Parts: sequence; structure tokens; C-alpha cells
Amino acid sequence: MTLNDIPLQTIDGEPTSLAAYEGRVLLIVNVASKCGLTPQYESLEALFEARRAEGLVVLGFPANNFANQEPGADEDIKSFCSLTYDVSFPMFSKISVRGDDIHPLYDALTTARPERVGGETLLSLLTEKGLAPATATEVMWNFEKFLVGRDGEVVARFGPDVTVDDPRVIAAIDGALAR
Repeated sequence: MTLNDIPLQTIDGEPTSLAAYEGRVLLIVNVASKCGLTPQYESLEALFEARRAEGLVVLGFPANNFANQEPGADEDIKSFCSLTYDVSFPMFSKISVRGDDIHPLYDALTTARPERVGGETLLSLLTEKGLAPATATEVMWNFEKFLVGRDGEVVARFGPDVTVDDPRVIAAIDGALAR
């Protein structure tokens, strides 16, 4: 099974899959509305608007795995994203990104790219507070990013505190778009 074969649901409840974005570069991000990192929605939207003509699509996957920071229903999340950050990139139904009920997409992403770039400072803070992931491969927190190439291969993974304007993210996106 490839990433494109995994069933997904849009935030509006429509069935879909990543096959809808075949041939594009995807930045897959687990998002939350009540997180200290939530302002990243602004830079994610700016990146989507700036690079979508080149074939980049940002995909948001709300998850409530971290300190109950995404407690709302899909319609609440959609409204928040639209009204607060004017999000126009595709959003999906709330899923679990780690633990026993991990969604198959995130199971596949973390298996394909077990190591992340960055996140060491955040990991130290989470460890101090007893909130660190159980394993090094688990999603650390909200706003972790996976970059998927046009061929459907996971080419990079970035820690939650690595923003999309970080030179490492920009270089990875540029490389994926050039292929």
C-alpha cells in the first residue's frame, strides 16, 4: 500500500486520499487550534499561496493527541482556521497521529521517515514536563511536518518548532519541487 492508497476524509466529511494530489509536492502537518505553535498557520498559508503554482500543497491534519489542544469538532476547526488565519490549504478530518489509535497515514509517514530534523529544544522541554513521545519515531507534538515528493516518497521530516521559513525546510521544498 502506498501513501496514495490510504483512505482519508476532508474536514467537510468527503472521502478522499492523497491520490487527489498525485504529482505534487506535499507538506503534511498535524495541526491544533489551541497550541503555542498555532500561529504557524499563518506561515503555512503564506507558503501555500507563494508556492502552489509550482506544485506545492500544504495539507493540514488536526489532531488532539497533545494536551487536548484540538478539542473541537471538524466544523469548529474549519471555522477557526478560516476566521483566524484565512486558511485556504486543504484541511482534513481530525485524526490521531500517535498512540494505539494512530491513523494509517501517520503510521506510514513515521515508518518511512523515522528521524526528524530539528526539534531538540522542544523535545527537552517536553521531556522536563513528562510529555515526550514514548519512542523517538513518534510524532513529537503539534505542527510536525512531513515533506512528500512528487513520486509519493517521504523525503523529509521536521520537528514542530522548525518553521517553514527555516533554510532547511526551504532547501528541502526547493529540492522536491525541482524533481
